[in-house]
Amino acid sequence: MILIVGFILGPFLPLIIQSLAFRWAWPDLLPGTWWMEQREVSRMPLAWDYVLSPYSRILEATINTVVIGGIVTVICLAICLPAARVLARESFRGKSGFEFFLSLPLIVPEAAIGIALLMIFIRMGIAGSYPGIIIAHLIPTIPYMIRMLTAVYQGLGKDFEEQAMILGASRWQVLRLVTLPMLLPGVVAGALFTFLVSTNIFLLTFFLGQGKIITLPTLLFSKIAGGTLDASAAGITLIVTLPGVILLIISERFIKEEAFGKGFGN
Repeated sequence: MILIVGFILGPFLPLIIQSLAFRWAWPDLLPGTWWMEQREVSRMPLAWDYVLSPYSRILEATINTVVIGGIVTVICLAICLPAARVLARESFRGKSGFEFFLSLPLIVPEAAIGIALLMIFIRMGIAGSYPGIIIAHLIPTIPYMIRMLTAVYQGLGKDFEEQAMILGASRWQVLRLVTLPMLLPGVVAGALFTFLVSTNIFLLTFFLGQGKIITLPTLLFSKIAGGTLDASAAGITLIVTLPGVILLIISERFIKEEAFGKGFGN
């Protein structure tokens, strides 16, 4: 158990120390000068003072990241829920080819997708805009979402829905009272995973944002592009990891075996 915790938390320890350091040179195990010591004599914001100041644009990047990720997740659910139902329960000509087509964004290099989209979006006039970024984020997130929801539908079966219809339930009642509660753990898992993927997409955002829209990944890249990780970059890195940590806590609350049973509780 201690070894597992060490593997999980170990990479964060140097980041935490670096974010609190002003001067940390090899081969010192700890910084020679800490941020708290240097901030008293410095005329410019350092480390966390800079990260939490308006100069870092961290608030703007966080808002953009969360809003874009939330919109992408909602659109992804609206597209993938009916599509996953068809893929899981219907047989039609060309189904295997269509499933392979849905997997292409996971196979084709992201740089190739980004360059192609940039050429198209420039002609359409949506490069460097929020709609352009959202459309671009849908391309790599839809395959993940549809795979997860298809697996959920396949494991769900039709028995409960058919029994509800035999007992006189309408299609809307079946959807609201039977299907959606049973799908809830899978929907929550797919939504959380989609949001996490969207908040970590860098290359497509970098290409299509054209410097007009910054997110946490693009902001972090601008800080470490020179090949160095200073205290402010380490602080931004820790903030970038927060969505994943928060989603892990949420998933522990919702994605459990008992969530399946709770779906029928209300």
